[in-house]
Amino acid sequence: MIALSLAEIAAVVGGQTHDIPDPSVQVTGPVVRDSREVVPGSLFAAFVGERVDGHDYARQVVEAGAVAVLAARPVGVPAIVVDDVQTALGALARYVVGRLGTTLVALTGSAGKTSTKDLIAQVLGRKAPTVFTPGSLNNEIGLPLTALSATEETRFLVLEMGARGIGHIRYLTGLTPPRIGLVLNVGSAHIGEFGGREQIAQAKGELVEALPPASEGGAAILNADDPLVKAMASRTQAKVVLFGESAEADVRAENVRLTDSGQPSFRLHTPSGASDVTMRLYGEHHVSNALAAAAVAHELGMSAEEIALALSEAGSLSRWRMEVTERPDGVTIVNDAYNANPESMRAALRALAAMGKGRRTWAVLGKMAELGDEALAEHDAVGRLAVRLNVSKLVAVGGIEASWLQLGAYNEGSWGEESVHVSDAQAAVDLLRSELRPGDVVLVKASRSVGLESVAQALVEAGEGEVAAR
Repeated sequence: MIALSLAEIAAVVGGQTHDIPDPSVQVTGPVVRDSREVVPGSLFAAFVGERVDGHDYARQVVEAGAVAVLAARPVGVPAIVVDDVQTALGALARYVVGRLGTTLVALTGSAGKTSTKDLIAQVLGRKAPTVFTPGSLNNEIGLPLTALSATEETRFLVLEMGARGIGHIRYLTGLTPPRIGLVLNVGSAHIGEFGGREQIAQAKGELVEALPPASEGGAAILNADDPLVKAMASRTQAKVVLFGESAEADVRAENVRLTDSGQPSFRLHTPSGASDVTMRLYGEHHVSNALAAAAVAHELGMSAEEIALALSEAGSLSRWRMEVTERPDGVTIVNDAYNANPESMRAALRALAAMGKGRRTWAVLGKMAELGDEALAEHDAVGRLAVRLNVSKLVAVGGIEASWLQLGAYNEGSWGEESVHVSDAQAAVDLLRSELRPGDVVLVKASRSVGLESVAQALVEAGEGEVAAR
């Protein structure tokens, strides 16, 4: 964060200083909420969670070098006491962003936010210092913490924005007002909470409504291939830039194909030129993500050649998102277990099919959460798709939703041992350890709450153990 005195911070957040001998002392380190991340010069934000109260760590963090604690009550060490820590954190982020004058890029969508954010960060990072959301810290706490990590050297600030209801993105854009806003898609993620795709579109479109007009540099980057996103053009005064495979897209892909290893390759077209891209990431769904990143980068002055090179060299920065591990025995593990919704499930299965040409493929799948009344139909459809893509074996893991996955596969024509329903992650591990053969490709994917990353990790470790035993 930029250096600010405790007195200045207190004024910005409307707080009172307590046990601070010298209010002119500056915060020169990061603002953190985890006591383990404190370094000399930090400001520690004390949040009260379900199991842990950050106020209980106040003395510990000051001893570790924190200048003060942002707290909801006096804690016996230097503190700025406020009515609400979350509100104060947001006010501080808004103040710092305003002081910096950094170009702020915000993105949202039902699927692909984190992967696209990582691509944008890597592409823009070639042009100038860039700060971006780590992982999926895209909520009312994670977003301001990311914004506060920017410094005077930061040229681009790339922020992922999530929403679980109407008004959430409006609130986040109020904390960190973007100049460029990107909407990827409107899908089925959280449809049970929103009530329908139209409501999801209403919420996601709050991002483009927050943009400055075109005359002030505002730009809305919209998916030309998604009608609900494309329609958001009417909700903004910003310049509209379309991306996609549609012929009317300003930034588009032609000659899209997958390499033998399942990595997308295409010809990137921008308003100022064209260049070829072959990505290191796996799955055709990354083409749309790459085009979104390219549209942002082009709007910020990068050439087609610069963008294509950056996209071709970009990797995955976030864990458990199409994370590919080649075991020494020839088994390939694809860990995409961070989260799942119908769109990302279909994309991952298609990637598995592309990667597994001529090899046995396994889809180890679990529950997709928060689908409401659509849950049965969507799980059934994913099971059917696994059969249509000729996945060698479906392993459905968990309770009723997993049984719907298997039922879909069965009704599509999966007989015998082509699909199996197991009770939990350990049962899946036991099955795979006994049946995997060299050359097999295994996809592991479910909503985060299922915890299937443990399956992928166990399979990776099993491969390492076999080598060690030789």
